[in-house]
Amino acid sequence: MNDLSETFGCKVFNDAVMRERLPAEVYESIRSAVELGTPIPRADADVIAGAMKDWAVELGATHFTHWFQPMTNVTAEKHDSFISIRRDGTAIMEFSGKELVKGESDASSFPSGGLRATFEARGYTAWDPTSRAFVKDETLYIPCAFYSYSGVTLDKKTPLMRSIAALNTQALRVLKLFGNDARRVTPTVGAEQEYFLVDKKNYDRRRDLVFTGRTLFGAKPPRGQELGDHYYGAIKPRIREFMKDLDRELWELGIPAKTEHNEAAPAQHELALLYSDANIATDHNQLTMELLCSVAERHGLVCLLHEKPFRGVNGSGKHNNWSMATDSGLNLLEPGTSPEENAQFLIFLCAVIKAVDEYPELYRLSVATAGNDQRLGGYEAPPAVISVFLGDELTAILEAIEEGRTYHSEKAETMRIGVDVLPTFPKDTTDRNRTSPLAFTGNKLEFRMPGAPVSTAGPNIILNTTVAESLRCFADELSGAENFESALNDLIRDTIKRHKRIIFNGNSYSADWLREAETRGLVNLRTTADAVPLYLMDKNVELFERHGVFTRQEIESRCYIKLTEYCKKTNIEALTMIEMVRREIMPSVFRYMRDLSELAVRKSKIDLPAAPEKTLLTDLSGLAEKTEAAVSRLEELAPQIPEKSDPRERALFCKDEILPCMDELREAADALETLTGKTYWPYPTYGRLLFDI
Repeated sequence: MNDLSETFGCKVFNDAVMRERLPAEVYESIRSAVELGTPIPRADADVIAGAMKDWAVELGATHFTHWFQPMTNVTAEKHDSFISIRRDGTAIMEFSGKELVKGESDASSFPSGGLRATFEARGYTAWDPTSRAFVKDETLYIPCAFYSYSGVTLDKKTPLMRSIAALNTQALRVLKLFGNDARRVTPTVGAEQEYFLVDKKNYDRRRDLVFTGRTLFGAKPPRGQELGDHYYGAIKPRIREFMKDLDRELWELGIPAKTEHNEAAPAQHELALLYSDANIATDHNQLTMELLCSVAERHGLVCLLHEKPFRGVNGSGKHNNWSMATDSGLNLLEPGTSPEENAQFLIFLCAVIKAVDEYPELYRLSVATAGNDQRLGGYEAPPAVISVFLGDELTAILEAIEEGRTYHSEKAETMRIGVDVLPTFPKDTTDRNRTSPLAFTGNKLEFRMPGAPVSTAGPNIILNTTVAESLRCFADELSGAENFESALNDLIRDTIKRHKRIIFNGNSYSADWLREAETRGLVNLRTTADAVPLYLMDKNVELFERHGVFTRQEIESRCYIKLTEYCKKTNIEALTMIEMVRREIMPSVFRYMRDLSELAVRKSKIDLPAAPEKTLLTDLSGLAEKTEAAVSRLEELAPQIPEKSDPRERALFCKDEILPCMDELREAADALETLTGKTYWPYPTYGRLLFDI
């Protein structure tokens, strides 16, 4: 690999490239658009487009695409060539400002949740200049927003950018009260991406993996993750080569891949990126997931991004590390070194605590998927109950503020709590809590609930908007105060009193915590079917409308889309299980039983005991009956899913009827696997999938 400083971002139309290739006044125009949101004049757009095209062609590009993020968990792109034909029939390469700024795509097949009729196919893409264009696969990719003919948003980028703007507005109001002259506050995100790698030959033989992304059947192997030897263990040579290629491609696209290691489960790994602003971090994570899959395939591997691809070992999450930073680089969730700095830190920390306690259902539904329901609360991921971990010392400081007393640190450093002086305290004073849904880890909030395949846009829309609302309330209250320091102290103390129930520093995996959470009045939304309809609570609709993030119509559409996706995925899994049982599992078991029967008959003819064969046949026959009963029941239930018109009713039917039947079928079939001869069983076992790399 070339020198990393030369490789990094070499395929990105970044600031350095623009400074070199654009006239000074045009460069300032795009910088103003990025930093202040000012519009780019059409003439400047033409210049930018020409320079962008020339640069991309030098890197081998022949096409361009408006790259956007519809309401799916994958990105979308339509490719157009740069070619233009002269009157004499010869070809030239052209790219105009009009083509750069706006595109048109057929929107008819993308999820809209009723925002448009099927025949209303026109959809528009709009260039997002805050996220850099890049070249990949001989194509210039232009990050874009996506919206309908009537102007409603059909994507994930637009509401994310709206939420970023809302947070910026309210955070600046609060900072101004502290005498801070920041011009911009941006949410920052660092995503940790977990994933599994399996051999493609084994993957191709598993119809459940191919159709659904997870194993719907599979008996527990003799060895799983019990020994803990895979976690942070030596990386296998084949995986190491994959990671090298992945890093190279990520770095060329300016994606700051930083940390990679083996995760807890066999065949599981993790990749963490450095922090970027939330919008760019979302784009980077979408590209990371795409490259994980494409690079793996080149190495004869398949990357599994499902939240729970294997039963009995850890599933995969996407830890969303979130904070807020000013344009000068100040981290607003970083404790300071003076009482004044810590007063500012505490008001932003209290904004987070208040936000999570007042809108817990939004945090839960932002990570709600059929796959994540399989993962959350399984002694490997946080439970569905939302809480915030602060650590013992920071919690003790808040308790001292609440009670109006002096705080004494464990190091015997007296910290005075008063009206005009708030305490100083050291950083990283506590261990990390990997069981908490939202853990404060020294200078950021780690949201540990999102599943591996989810777009980071959803969780960060919720973080940005709810914290913006807390800051709005704080700014309103403090702006009219006669004595700012006294009002600030009262506000922090009252916020702690009202919202301390959401703080929990213990083991969130424990059953005791679930019982305690109930006594605290915290909601436990165990499934997607329970959580998603709460999108439409009046307080949630008012929140999004107040900050201009969603209209009621857009919220209704997203509620419909999420519930429909939940039902469709459940239905696909049910139909896949039926096909696997009917066409492969039962015929294989019957062949094994036939051969056992023939062996028992032959042994009896020569007066040899056939008790082992008969015992095994009896056990197999009993399990086959259970499997047949369960699959027959599932065949009756599955067609009923699309018959229910209301999406909430469909989702509850899937949760209450389909999923329990699927579990019953799996239990019987997995028991059959443990008794059926290896050469008869039609699929690679967990042992092969997890260890044969």
